[in-house]
Amino acid sequence: MLDLVRALGWLDPQRYLDSPRATTAQLTRYHTPDYIAALQRAEEEQSVPAEVRERHHIGAHGNPVYREVFRRPATSAGGAILAARLTRSGGIVHVPGAGTHHAFPDRAAGFCYLNDPVIGLLEWLDLGLDNILYVDIDAHHGDGVEYAFREDPRVFTLSVHEAGRWPFTGRLEDRAGGHARNIPVPQGFNDTEMEHVLHSVILPILRHLRPQAVMLQCGADGVEEDPLARLSLSNNAHCAVVRALMAEAPRLIVTGGGGYNPWTVARCWAAVWGTLDGRAMPARLPPAAEAVLRALDWSRAAGRNPPEHWFTTLVDAPRPGPLRPEVVEACQAVLQGLPPAVRPARAG
Repeated sequence: MLDLVRALGWLDPQRYLDSPRATTAQLTRYHTPDYIAALQRAEEEQSVPAEVRERHHIGAHGNPVYREVFRRPATSAGGAILAARLTRSGGIVHVPGAGTHHAFPDRAAGFCYLNDPVIGLLEWLDLGLDNILYVDIDAHHGDGVEYAFREDPRVFTLSVHEAGRWPFTGRLEDRAGGHARNIPVPQGFNDTEMEHVLHSVILPILRHLRPQAVMLQCGADGVEEDPLARLSLSNNAHCAVVRALMAEAPRLIVTGGGGYNPWTVARCWAAVWGTLDGRAMPARLPPAAEAVLRALDWSRAAGRNPPEHWFTTLVDAPRPGPLRPEVVEACQAVLQGLPPAVRPARAG
């Protein structure tokens, strides 16, 4: 994705920062010391004993050991911390490498080893913010973040995800003490329906709560061509959510998240980058950007003969569709019983 942004000429060296690696002390603000130590040993030894696999789910349950199994997630956690600090007085920061929303304090889950959204949100809290909205549009429920703040009314979590999809949590009635909402959507969820969710739930909740800061987990696996979900969004839907939130949030952090088709992920998150930066979307990609996409490889069947527009365009054709009653009813249900606004609207 970053190579694509660079090829588009959108990488301003004056405003780009590499994410630092989070320290052990920063990571144990949320994760247990035993788990962090186990993750560090797994990277050093490239293997884990049976008791570690059982206790911490490293090397098991879809969380393989790989060369940078500690460094990579610790760097995205460092990026989330830096983003919170950069937005202390306001502003917008994009951290596409973050968004690993499934990890729990003492175990990995869903190929998420450290919960960088939680760590970034905790940094905001440590900086004195006490009214934060977390919005998650990944195809999978943001279970780890909801769990982390289930007893903390300072963070309101809102997750829009595919119903019946792993991790099989985030039911409509699940509210984590009143400061969480979940919108499980049906297969085939389309741009029309996401627009309805945005304007009938996400923005009304934001305007009701009047948060000091918003974090958006912008997973790309809801795009139609993703192999691990059955939603039917175009990347226009992601950009529309970003555009709406950046217009109203005093502070905004946008992360990445899930996404398992390299072309749709790169195009979606590059388009999000361009939206945040006010860039005009090219009708056809310039040769350098096209070359980045043509160089990608994917072993799944869809990668053997990818459609030409995956190489030549950044923005998908819109994918409108019917607005189904179950989506409308879910939106109506989640607005019931919202907690009172914490304070009058203010910038700080």
